[in-house]
Amino acid sequence: MQEVVLIVHLLAAAGLVGLILIQQGKGADMGAAFGAGASGTVFGSQGAGSFITRSTAVLATTFFLTSLALAYFSGQVVSTKSVTEMVIDTPAPVMAEQKPVAEDLPVLPVESAAPVVEEK
Repeated sequence: MQEVVLIVHLLAAAGLVGLILIQQGKGADMGAAFGAGASGTVFGSQGAGSFITRSTAVLATTFFLTSLALAYFSGQVVSTKSVTEMVIDTPAPVMAEQKPVAEDLPVLPVESAAPVVEEK
């Protein structure tokens, strides 16, 4: 059920973006008021404004309702542990056993470890 609501939510969001981008601004209506040929459009003398406005309102309502539904679904997961309890109860990752550092280093004889000083 949550997946269906999420898909509808995403489609409503994409539709809202598309419809908002194709709407004309308020300044574009000034040309239609002085007879710029907008009266012969497919949507009638008012243009596509009322159709697009209604579609935007429907998609906005759908987006709002699906947002509420998704918030409801996300609140259904009940967690009785606090954050500190979850950290304490989580087991530490198991590391592979490592060799001590002393075994990795080469061993020098004691005699060669003394500094060599040359006389001139």
